[in-house]
Amino acid sequence: MYVADQTWPELGEYVAEESVALVPLGSTEQHGPHLPLATDHLIGESLAREAADRTDVLCTPTVNVGVSPHHRQFHGTMWVDPPQFRDYVESMTRNLAYHGVDRVVYVNAHGGNVQHLREVGRRLRDDGTMYAIEWMWDESIPDLVDEVFERNGPHAGPKETAMIMHVAGELVREDRLEDARDGGRVDLDDSPNYMTHGARTFFDALENSPNGAFGDQTGATPEKGERLFEAATEQLVNLVEWLDAREFEDLMAPAHVDPQPGSRR
Repeated sequence: MYVADQTWPELGEYVAEESVALVPLGSTEQHGPHLPLATDHLIGESLAREAADRTDVLCTPTVNVGVSPHHRQFHGTMWVDPPQFRDYVESMTRNLAYHGVDRVVYVNAHGGNVQHLREVGRRLRDDGTMYAIEWMWDESIPDLVDEVFERNGPHAGPKETAMIMHVAGELVREDRLEDARDGGRVDLDDSPNYMTHGARTFFDALENSPNGAFGDQTGATPEKGERLFEAATEQLVNLVEWLDAREFEDLMAPAHVDPQPGSRR
């Protein structure tokens, strides 16, 4: 159920019975010469809406701009600073709590958002508002990704290329796949900037890839994208069902170990 398509009485019927919502998030940032800047938020929204349809839970509008300053040198990349991103997502999620939602899955498709979404989830659980967890699509199916692609690439690689071929194929510049591979970085570990004496000595994507792409994109196909999409959706559906079956009290932070602070005063 997509929240923006509903009327308020229809949503009243939902929150009277259900308490789970999916919040899709991504980014608007460069994805090499072959993929649109919308790549991450298209993937996040497609997965969230599909899982919501299959489970009859609520899906909110998508957060399209994320924490992406590490791509800022490339034209069109947009970003917000981490504190503002965290505060915005937290405020938006508290809106859901006001309407009766007490558990949320952040359906995330951008690596730069991960740590900040986990921090928001901790804030919300620590004050007893709700249980909100971050879910990253490719991290839910790592073995399949490794099986399908020999050289995945952490960004703008074959897995994201295949997913966009599946969900929005008209936006893929298929004539630029070889350019993406040859003008980017196939293996991140081969970059002279990746690790120096045990430290990651880079901050921005441009320091490791001249065109912002990683991996070998030439092996991506819509069929492989569909396979990834279906597997990730299944994982998300399973997560929603698991979350829905939990008692709210069991999702909250455990109590301090005994003796409780101040209990002997």
